[in-house]
Amino acid sequence: MANLIRSGKVKDVYEIDENELEFVFSDRISVFDKIIPSRIPYKGETLARTSTYWFDLLKQKGISTDFIKLTSPNTMRVKRVSVISDYSKLNNNTRNYLIPLELIVRYFVYGSLWDRVKQGLVKPADLGFPHGHEVKQAEPLPEPFFEVTTKLEETDRNLTKEEALKISGLTLKEYDEMRELCLKIDEEINSKVKQRGMIHVDGKKEFAFDKERKLMVIDTFGTADEDRFWDTKEFEQGRYIERSKEFVRQFYRNSGYHEQLYKARKEGAPEPDIPPLPEDMVKKASETYIKLFEDMTGQNFR
Repeated sequence: MANLIRSGKVKDVYEIDENELEFVFSDRISVFDKIIPSRIPYKGETLARTSTYWFDLLKQKGISTDFIKLTSPNTMRVKRVSVISDYSKLNNNTRNYLIPLELIVRYFVYGSLWDRVKQGLVKPADLGFPHGHEVKQAEPLPEPFFEVTTKLEETDRNLTKEEALKISGLTLKEYDEMRELCLKIDEEINSKVKQRGMIHVDGKKEFAFDKERKLMVIDTFGTADEDRFWDTKEFEQGRYIERSKEFVRQFYRNSGYHEQLYKARKEGAPEPDIPPLPEDMVKKASETYIKLFEDMTGQNFR
């Protein structure tokens, strides 16, 4: 029987052998680095099957990934890489390891980016807007906006390029290659979902080096957890209807929990426990994950 070696916010990781792992996608759901004490029926299965759809597409495009195969509806077999949390052990010669970064590409002013714009932490010029431009929520960005955060720390923190290079063992060339890969993958996502009446708002990617120190895409992407999607027709009418777990984040923002949590983090105080989702929100979340899977892949969930 496979050994459980790590249980994350969403998935459990099992050791198959020295070269392979198995990801079991649970029905857990998290926001703001907090696991919600509610389970979303079929969420794990939709994540595994949606990710498989995208990994198969990347294979056709000649993009390297850690994906091997789907072994059950919510279980994925992947190539094994080392997870090294001691940044001092990573350098330009290290091979076969998880790069401890998350790369986020944003195409609209929304979510935490909008929060930082309102707070004055991100200026219009930082986003590529001309001097004097008044930034609006949900406004399309003039150019893709890249952000890099930590991957292996308890809570994600934004990094400058210099910080990212320092902790990851990446060369500048490899860092730029990773960014270009994000754009290339998003071109595929944007094109596919546009055909299906959706807008790709933003998304994150994770990478590792293989045994030859070649970049490969890992974990999951293009799902309701990692990315935001809106309904195109609704957006054209001035409404941004969520096709991702963003509406769950908004629930906790509107309830006041988000403000309490980040106030505690800023002050170094104990973080408040996140309350469970109401039953109607659990049902809505499950339906959202299933519907997005079907609309995105063109496959029937059952």
